[in-house]
Amino acid sequence: MKKRPNILFALADDASHFGIYGHDFVSTPNIDWLGRNGVVFDNAFTPNPKCAPSRASILTGRYPWQNESACNHWSVFPENMTLYPDLLEAAGYHIGYTGKGWGPGKYDCSGYTRNPAGPEYNDRKLKPPAGTQIRSFDYAENFRDFLDCREKDQPFYFWYGGCEPHRPYTFGESLRAGKNTEQIKKLPAYWPDTETVRTDFLDYASEIEWFDMHLGQMIETLREHCELDNTLIVVTSDNGCPFPRVKGQLYEQDFHLPMVGCWMDRLKAGRHVAEMINFVDIAPTFLEAAGVAIPDTVTGRSFLGAFTGMEKLGGDWTAAYFGREKHDLGRANELGYPVRCIRTERYLYKRNFSPERWPCGNPETGYRNCDDSPTKALILQRHAMGADEHYYHLCFGKRPGDELFDIQKDPECMNNLAYDPEYEQLKNDLWKKLRDFLLRTNDPRITVDPDYFEQFECFANEPDSWANFMLKMSDKRHLMK
Repeated sequence: MKKRPNILFALADDASHFGIYGHDFVSTPNIDWLGRNGVVFDNAFTPNPKCAPSRASILTGRYPWQNESACNHWSVFPENMTLYPDLLEAAGYHIGYTGKGWGPGKYDCSGYTRNPAGPEYNDRKLKPPAGTQIRSFDYAENFRDFLDCREKDQPFYFWYGGCEPHRPYTFGESLRAGKNTEQIKKLPAYWPDTETVRTDFLDYASEIEWFDMHLGQMIETLREHCELDNTLIVVTSDNGCPFPRVKGQLYEQDFHLPMVGCWMDRLKAGRHVAEMINFVDIAPTFLEAAGVAIPDTVTGRSFLGAFTGMEKLGGDWTAAYFGREKHDLGRANELGYPVRCIRTERYLYKRNFSPERWPCGNPETGYRNCDDSPTKALILQRHAMGADEHYYHLCFGKRPGDELFDIQKDPECMNNLAYDPEYEQLKNDLWKKLRDFLLRTNDPRITVDPDYFEQFECFANEPDSWANFMLKMSDKRHLMK
């Protein structure tokens, strides 16, 4: 009888780029090694482009609009949700997480005695590199502690929640570490190409490399414990990079994310998977791998066949669905910015339900659904001076009710086809397909009340909410190693 597999799930925080996808400005040798010896997913998508709702969909296997208050950012995690780590634990797995689990938000007020990601292993701290704002978690040593706590021969599941490359960064940390802005061949067309933006982008890349370094140490630990061959490893990110028009928005380069997997004992190396995988599919995949029944509450589908030699996954994997409601606040009456999307193999269609609102939050509140950064500051400064309005409107301006993009020709979503008569029938067909899916998955915005998600409390405006959360994520008061 085959041993039950171990599972290592590595989740970066705000990463759009791994080296194995051809991004030469970032060095991820350990992720790349996993991809070369495993599988690279060419079409992996988060259903919501913000940390807490993305992580909630991973944990539940359900679309954001099925997760009640957890559809929102800075929310209360709803009670009585069925979570795959709990199911693995009930089946005899040793489970735990290090770094960032589910969050930001609250869970203890709805009856949870621990983070929904599982028991916490965060006691080990280190001294981060000088001149950076990298968090003090010693992820790799926490993983060792976790393994030391399991019973002999007990299978394990571990969530490595790197806090990197989440902001803030120390501007220029990458240059001081030896990087050069000429390593960036081309910036996205929606940012100005300046030394400030290039440096900011390299600082982001440096923190991805920190995440990768700890992953490499965990792989070595698995080798030392003779567990590497029997461990299913999946590495991805919760949403796109923390830059204007990416994180928190619903364009191609935020919700289309890098993901690689490896299972040395089962998987033919060097595969690419073209099927459109959604993060709601992660939970059923892990449960099937562990031999645990997938509950009826799960909406996603297992893609375990991608690891076990199946050339094509059964069923239809030619479309993916996404949406958002409330993210960070900053509008009158603290209203959200509701969107639903469908992404087919070629097209992205978006329905913006409240186009009169500012998608990144109001100007007077600082566009709060866009992380503060040198890139953001530069675009807004130029806007204030009446220059480069092009970038301001792309990153912060209001949007029409419908957006349609040909991803094959326009991966950066610069040319909205929704109001071109030539594409009217396609737009209508995609909206019908999207609406039918939302009806089948019981989206309250469509089936019950368009303002359903506005009722849930959001904690982003509480005094020191961000400060307290980031303190927990970077607490250096513990003894340094």
